[in-house]
Amino acid sequence: MSLLRPGVALLISAALAVLFGGCATSPPRDLDNICNIFDDKKGWYEDARKAEKAWGSSIPVMMAIIHQESRFVANAKPPRKKILGVIPGPRPSDSYGYSQALESTWESYQRSAGRYGADRDDFGDAIDFVGWYNHQSFRRNGIQKNDAYSLYLAYHDGHGGYERGTYRSKDWLLGVARKVSARSASYAGQLNGCRARLEQGRGWFDWF
Repeated sequence: MSLLRPGVALLISAALAVLFGGCATSPPRDLDNICNIFDDKKGWYEDARKAEKAWGSSIPVMMAIIHQESRFVANAKPPRKKILGVIPGPRPSDSYGYSQALESTWESYQRSAGRYGADRDDFGDAIDFVGWYNHQSFRRNGIQKNDAYSLYLAYHDGHGGYERGTYRSKDWLLGVARKVSARSASYAGQLNGCRARLEQGRGWFDWF
């Protein structure tokens, strides 16, 4: 039997849930350095490496896309539209999580990849989704898996939209795709300097 009064015990339990829940889902402290991200978030490098091995999409490309979509916020959602400029209205889509995947697209991923238990707010599942989507962009649109610029355009406008060239009239989107490409290149240079160290830190079973 607890020696604490029920009210006090409930407050302590709530505080612990907030504390540990926040630590588990908080974004990395340094979003601009991929080595610091992987040092900050234990297990993320292994998740990223597995997605890279499964789908052939490089870790820097996938991480740059997630950075653009959610800034590594686990439960990210698109901002609500404003009614009369002040009243919060509906969200423009049901995009959610690290990858900002639509629910329908996520369900397609679950069926195609056989990952029915995957969650959009789980980093390992989210980066695997990005790798899977980039693989579909390669298969359907012929986009090379190291072409972060074009991969992001297909990621944002969909495979059909990319095929129709819908992005060509969106100067703002072209600018965002250039940012993703530049970040991917920056992440690649950084990862080259720390990947050997990250590999050394992996456990024996991680090699399988």
